[in-house]
Amino acid sequence: MAILRWCQQSRVEWHYIAPGKPMQNGFIESFNGRFRDECLNKTLFSTLAHACSAITLWKEYYNEHRPHSALGNKTPAELAAKISLETKAA
Repeated sequence: MAILRWCQQSRVEWHYIAPGKPMQNGFIESFNGRFRDECLNKTLFSTLAHACSAITLWKEYYNEHRPHSALGNKTPAELAAKISLETKAA
């Protein structure tokens, strides 16, 4: 209930995905698949601290070093830097 209350207070719309209809939010389903395949399925976590550390390392890899085909095989960090430079030049 806390998340729903936060959504109302923050004016964020909350939408449920119908059971069996993951393509209602293909972006997050794609991300979840990659996260599961590239991190969760490859690591046997022994403690919560180990899980936090491994997930943080994967997140940094995903955003800083892993090329994304949807971004023209650039990393999110590269694309953000390019957009920042273009914005400053404009």
